[in-house]
Amino acid sequence: MSGVQQALVEVEAVAAGTSVAGPGSGVDKTFRPYDQSQALLLPPSLDEWLPQGHLARFVDELVEHGLDLAGFYNAHTQARGAPPYDPRLMLKLALYAMATGVTSSRAVERRCSDDVAFRWLTANNAPDYRSVARFRARHEAAIEELFVQSVRLCDRAGMVGLGDVAVDGTKVRANASRHKAMSYDRMVKREEQLQAEVAAIRQRTRQILDEAAANDAAEDAKYGRDRRGDELPDELARREQRIAKIRQARTQLEDEAAAAAAANAEDKVRARAAKRAEAGEPVDGEQVDVDAYRAATEAAAAAVPKPKAQRNFTDSESRIMKTADGSFHQCYNAQASVDAKHQVIVAAELTNQAADARHLPGMVDQVSDNTGRQAGRTLADAGCFSADNVDHAVRAGTDPHIATGRLKHHETIPDTPRGRIPNDATPKQRMARKTRTKKGKAVYARRKAIVEPVFGQMKTTQNAGRIRRRGLTAATAEWKAHCAVHNFLKLFRINGLVPALAP
Repeated sequence: MSGVQQALVEVEAVAAGTSVAGPGSGVDKTFRPYDQSQALLLPPSLDEWLPQGHLARFVDELVEHGLDLAGFYNAHTQARGAPPYDPRLMLKLALYAMATGVTSSRAVERRCSDDVAFRWLTANNAPDYRSVARFRARHEAAIEELFVQSVRLCDRAGMVGLGDVAVDGTKVRANASRHKAMSYDRMVKREEQLQAEVAAIRQRTRQILDEAAANDAAEDAKYGRDRRGDELPDELARREQRIAKIRQARTQLEDEAAAAAAANAEDKVRARAAKRAEAGEPVDGEQVDVDAYRAATEAAAAAVPKPKAQRNFTDSESRIMKTADGSFHQCYNAQASVDAKHQVIVAAELTNQAADARHLPGMVDQVSDNTGRQAGRTLADAGCFSADNVDHAVRAGTDPHIATGRLKHHETIPDTPRGRIPNDATPKQRMARKTRTKKGKAVYARRKAIVEPVFGQMKTTQNAGRIRRRGLTAATAEWKAHCAVHNFLKLFRINGLVPALAP
């Protein structure tokens, strides 16, 4: 028997599940049948391909029975055109993709062909990347609202305690390069340089056209038989487009500087009037309004952006911020308030302001709005401290524990703070004393363990460290969607069931 004939016998034996002697092994072994061309008597069921308890089944149940989808369906108001994909299908696809760290629309399209879970969720449909991207853009408001629904679902499942809530911010990369940013001072110089280059190119082009007009043969040789010779040169078009972008960015910086100067001038006028009123002096309210308007108008007219103020040409609403590794990138500042019981995010926001302090009051209020009750204690690091923030938290009904950072020389407190607090102590001294007591240290020490692992989980599991959409509104919707998915994953891992939303 030849070698080919022996190989055919062995293949037939393997297909039949019989014993075959391995080459050179001297041992008989039975293998399972394997035939890729085997015809199926009945159509396969996708449901049999996905194991019970799979995350995709949880997402399916969540969308079908746990979420209010009215916002998604109400966005479809036109009867014209080809029928779109069902919002349930697209939402399942979006949530499961985020939960597994697939944030690219093109990657989602590929998974709909290659991944069993994606095919099961889409009922073997395969939306292209344009449909995925358009769904995200069309339903921004509804997707952002999913975060509030996620908080309430976790609350109904008993996963929100609201004893301690930790607030923190993390920098997430914007979909823009810092190399595409330019300072205001550089914009002014570059615009003048480009205008000079454009003028030189126009002059050179005019000379070429004049020479070409005198000699048709030379014109054909220079421009080609199919070109008139008066088309806009490519280098000139590129420079004029660059000038337009620079002018737009420069105008944005000037408008922002004017608005900030006007607001500052108006605040000063009203603050002076308030001091006079407190001192018992007569104050004419209408005159104060007139003075404030005049001061704001004059300040806006005289305002000039700082030379180092920057604007990015790719995503003009992102800002250059310092990240955790000490480098600088185009980023947004992502805020989250996390409940201590199961690390459920109960408040979320995204801004283009690097400092955290100005966002704490809004996060405290959002906790109450989303859950219907306030946190017992609010924990935050030194970046969130200010006297106004402490006052706002107390008035909101929560006990703030906020690190104060370094104290000035005249704000020193004892190493072991005890006894009565001095009457002349500043809010910063009072908070520093509070967080340095034995109880205060124990409470504040929990902050890092509550909120920071959440950012790590989201950036690792959900690929949430980079925002793919551009513009503050779109980026905010994407960040809140990531926070909602984080809560859904907590619900899946801890509770395993989808509690129905209250009517």
